[in-house]
Amino acid sequence: MRRHLLYHPELVARARELRKNMTSAEKRLWLYLRQLPCRVLRQRPVGCFIVDFYVPQHRLVIEIDGDTHGEAAQQRYDAERTQRLEEFGLRVLRFTNAEVMGNLEGVWEVLCRVLEE
Repeated sequence: MRRHLLYHPELVARARELRKNMTSAEKRLWLYLRQLPCRVLRQRPVGCFIVDFYVPQHRLVIEIDGDTHGEAAQQRYDAERTQRLEEFGLRVLRFTNAEVMGNLEGVWEVLCRVLEE
């Protein structure tokens, strides 16, 4: 298994732009994630994707899904994306904007439980 993840270099500039323009839900979760004792990366290129958050020590990807992720086409894309990320040996957790904005404590409990595994 690769220790370092490969990515397309052209995604670096896009990831930088996404870090500057995080959604409200991403900003809210980031305030919690940055308190973790392990390194957490925001808007990280992985393969041909940019993931919302990546915890390298745990090979964990955290995705925050907006309103469009309820549409059938987007759900198919998300499932394919998750499968491809898992092929890199990563674990993918998905939360909705509504979960992060309305139940951050519940989201945090799930994350802490996964990180303790």
